[in-house]
Amino acid sequence: MGSGATTAWAVAVPVGYRVGPWEVTEGIATGSWGSVYVARSVQSREQGEEVPDTVALKFLPTGTLTPRQVRHLAETVERELRARALPPHHGLVRTFDVLTVDDPAAGELDGCVVLVMERAVGALAMALERHPGQPIPDAPRLISEIADALAHMHEAGWVHGDLKPSNVLVMDDGSIRLTDFGLAAEIEGTHGYQPPMGCADYLPPEAATAPLSERGRPTRTTADTWALGVTAHQLLTGHLPFPGSTLRARAAAAAEYVAGRAELVSLTGLPPGWREWVSDCLARDHQTRARHDLASLATRAAALSGTAPRRPPRKPRRWAVLGAAALVVTGATTTWATLFFPEGPPSRLVAVNKPLRDGIGIPPQYQQLIIQAGRSCREPALSPALVAAVLKVESNFDANLSDPAKDEYGIARWTPRVLRYHLPPGKWADKTPTPPFPPEMSIPAVGRFMCRYLPELAAVPGDKGLLIAAGYQFNTNRVLVSQGVPPEARAFVAAVEYYRALYDPARPRPTTSAP
Repeated sequence: MGSGATTAWAVAVPVGYRVGPWEVTEGIATGSWGSVYVARSVQSREQGEEVPDTVALKFLPTGTLTPRQVRHLAETVERELRARALPPHHGLVRTFDVLTVDDPAAGELDGCVVLVMERAVGALAMALERHPGQPIPDAPRLISEIADALAHMHEAGWVHGDLKPSNVLVMDDGSIRLTDFGLAAEIEGTHGYQPPMGCADYLPPEAATAPLSERGRPTRTTADTWALGVTAHQLLTGHLPFPGSTLRARAAAAAEYVAGRAELVSLTGLPPGWREWVSDCLARDHQTRARHDLASLATRAAALSGTAPRRPPRKPRRWAVLGAAALVVTGATTTWATLFFPEGPPSRLVAVNKPLRDGIGIPPQYQQLIIQAGRSCREPALSPALVAAVLKVESNFDANLSDPAKDEYGIARWTPRVLRYHLPPGKWADKTPTPPFPPEMSIPAVGRFMCRYLPELAAVPGDKGLLIAAGYQFNTNRVLVSQGVPPEARAFVAAVEYYRALYDPARPRPTTSAP
């Protein structure tokens, strides 16, 4: 791409421009909110370095936007960063670093946020363009890999929210990677929230009537199921499932189908087995779609395509995905510091999307459960470090703890009658669980407990994280009556406060011994 071609891009970056250790060599693609370029390393590499010599740089603007646009972009970048901290999976694009352009002489580039990602050879949208009106070669395998990656996101508590062929990358070995997590939403109970955006051809029918609040539009995992059905139909046939030469015409056809006044006649042209599979994805309503979760759809797609249902994830990465604090760079003329740190940035900037400090005694086999529990909802006081601190003080991470005298069991010291109310609905609706309680059951329940009761403590003065810790151990009603930490909980809370600071990389490490 010549330098003259960059002028129509969301972020115009000239060939040869350097960001950190990377030099831009050519453009890949652009969208409404950012542009992606190929870049090569211009610094000597350490032996064994896992980051490749050639990467993709996604530039996101800040300096030329209106305040409303900046707020939207801040939310979008935050979603991207949080989603990119998901457990590693072969079907999710890897992000190696996050940089901020500090170059006042570069005009509109100054202040841009730059995601350093693994480079793909193209996207499925390009394959559809190269084969207009025709099935994509190896479509069944591609669909199976997409379903597997979505199942992984759902199991980790996320909805992708913007699945479409342009957001499915193809690597040089033919495998796929999901990308563009700017609309991704964390699931809070039954649903999450995302901005009222997205490509209409891939939005589920219920999106049109979903209520819009300050948090955004509610979305469920079945939104991804619908988008997967549309994408699979395209890959298998070369056409969208609903006929029409314009977006309005296709929307009208989809509305007729959803209302039960028309059938999906295009399904008759699908290969055997795939007809039922796509039909399940494109069920008219959320409730019917929900009968087939992504895990089961991925298993069925693997069988139909003749591929292995689940490839093991890559080995854990030695590098970390940087979080919001990495966006604040000394001297950068952006508003990111005030957006992410309204009370001022921490005195020592750290990678907060690496949510637990290394080498501080949290058993590695429980870390991902703790991180997910600490991100169960958007309550500011909830954090992985807080969940880890409560587990440390309660049981010293002893998953086999058994205290029949107190009727408390497992790593979180749950009593059966209380744990029942903080387990996922359905299986435990009519019965009380019996010990032992494995960490996979106990730890997520801690996050659900805190999400449920933190709002009740909003008017109580004091550190909300410590208040909910007191409520966890001694009952939230006691905290409300005391309007603070009750006297009998002070020793417990002091220990939680110590370990929360020890485990949280955004807090100063304690200089004293544990209480």
